[in-house]
Amino acid sequence: MSQRRRIAILVAFIYIMEAIAIDDALDLLELLVKDLLASSEREGKKERLRTLKDLDASALQLSLACRVLLDPNCDDSNLRSTVWKQISSEELKKAVEQVLKLARPPDDNYYQELLGRWRQVRRFLPTLLRTIDFQSLMAGKNILAAWRFLASIEGINKPKMESAPLEVVGKSWVRWVVGKDGKIDRRAYTFCVLEQLVESLGRRDLFVSESERWNNPAAKLLQGQVWESTRPLVCRALNLQPTPAPELQALQQQLNEAYQRTASNLPNNPAVRIEVTKGRSTLTIGNLDKLEESSSYLKLKAQVDAWLPHVDLPEALLEIQAKTGFMDEFIHVNESFARVSNLSTSICAVLIASACNIGLTPLVRADVPALTRGRLTWVEQNYIRPETLVRANARLVDAQSQIPLAQAWGGGEVASADGLRFVVPVRTLNAGPNSKYFGQGRGITYYNFTSDQFTGFHGLVVPGTLRDSLVVLVGLLEQQTSLRPRELMTDTSGYSDVVFGLFWLLGYQFSPRLADAGEARLWRLDPKADYGVLDKLARARVKTELIEENWDDMLRVAGSLKLGTVSALEILRTLQRGKKPSTLAKAIGELGRVSKTLYLLHYVDDEDYRRRILTQLNRGESSVISFRTRPYQYVRALP
Repeated sequence: MSQRRRIAILVAFIYIMEAIAIDDALDLLELLVKDLLASSEREGKKERLRTLKDLDASALQLSLACRVLLDPNCDDSNLRSTVWKQISSEELKKAVEQVLKLARPPDDNYYQELLGRWRQVRRFLPTLLRTIDFQSLMAGKNILAAWRFLASIEGINKPKMESAPLEVVGKSWVRWVVGKDGKIDRRAYTFCVLEQLVESLGRRDLFVSESERWNNPAAKLLQGQVWESTRPLVCRALNLQPTPAPELQALQQQLNEAYQRTASNLPNNPAVRIEVTKGRSTLTIGNLDKLEESSSYLKLKAQVDAWLPHVDLPEALLEIQAKTGFMDEFIHVNESFARVSNLSTSICAVLIASACNIGLTPLVRADVPALTRGRLTWVEQNYIRPETLVRANARLVDAQSQIPLAQAWGGGEVASADGLRFVVPVRTLNAGPNSKYFGQGRGITYYNFTSDQFTGFHGLVVPGTLRDSLVVLVGLLEQQTSLRPRELMTDTSGYSDVVFGLFWLLGYQFSPRLADAGEARLWRLDPKADYGVLDKLARARVKTELIEENWDDMLRVAGSLKLGTVSALEILRTLQRGKKPSTLAKAIGELGRVSKTLYLLHYVDDEDYRRRILTQLNRGESSVISFRTRPYQYVRALP
């Protein structure tokens, strides 16, 4: 290798490792701050429970004095003497002091306990202030100014805190940061800024350009002349007009037709009725009746079960390899490395060891060259990588799509997404907390995307339980099989107005199973339209002016997603940034309300459509059920 090439590789390595190191540091920062807040809250609640008896006793003593004060028969001139008969002045004074000491205000966030963790923060704060170069959007400029102020006073024992930017100090923090004498508490101010820093990073109001995961997603959108030249191609690919007026006109027509159709069919729709509660009209949708299994179906099912042979997993994998050649997609990391003999046997063993979570030891055979420990370890390190797994899975999905039975199930245009939760027993940055699913531990969620041909065409692992609506679009945009699903079905937790809007812009149909479909708000574009029995339900009006003003940016986001210049997860995190969404996010949400209303009207009007959604979700959940079984019970020795 030449000297120039060696230096080039070294520089590239350093560049990549810098981004990885920054990503890991910011991941750890997020976990640390969240853990500090959570542990402070736990400590505060524990302390409150411990002191509750003392607080109750003091409150009861105070109530004695208050009863006298409220007694209309007690003369004002004798008020004190009457109180002292009930409780002494010393006891009353102690009770007041105890209540002031133990009682917490309604907006208490356990910041007192958080301030007690100052030493923990000082372990990493100086290095963080010195090392990471944060940048900001307009929404994050105040946080950045506060952070730079902290950097400017680092190492100074008694800094001039009166010059600290106070725009970042919210109502919950102000009584801790600014004392009664007007002086600013350095510790409280630091914790306040640190908490908001992490929140702003999550919304990408703050970002680090050198990072891979924490950079500015907006910078990856199509920009300037590139966007100008790409816009016509994007509009053609997405079948959208470059101006909003024709699209809004078409949507209004679709919405009017959907309302009229649903209203006219409502008298003949026994599963749906309109109820009025406290002057507010809502839809009530009955549950779907269970479809009874016919005797002929049960007989056929028993026959098919009897015909299916019982095979070991290794045997099944090797047979599928013989039919599809999917293991050919596992190539050596060096790519030019010659393939060794019986490689498929080794790959099969490694895949089973990983998939069944049994490790390599049960599959090692010292007398079989393809199954020695050294061979299996070498294959695991050099052939099993995310990109080779994706390519192998794509070949399997493509092969199944050609089977007539799979084609009878569906054409691959419909898919569903479902999450599978796992507790992670080891300490890792890639796991997140959620007491509902993981108890006191941490875990991950594996999102599986299943087609109507019973194939898993994409999978995504996220820390903890990231909002489903942030990941549902990823499976459609980033999957690498020949399938082209146009409709995605999820559970209730997977939807938001912004997701509906992005799906519509990209030409997809979003069809979540809504637990509260009857309570969902219906929207209208035409304020003067009369929708008959549904007119009172369609009270809210879409803000078309927001859509018109931001149409080009909406096209730019959709085009960037379609062309892959930015990932769906990055964009959704930026758009869905909590209580203060951007103007662009609001515009996409307004468009999503139209798409959501069209979907809801179809959902209400068509029982077969509701059943089709349920059927597809059951397909995805069936794979989860089979996953929860113990596949290692069916693993015997490889030949």
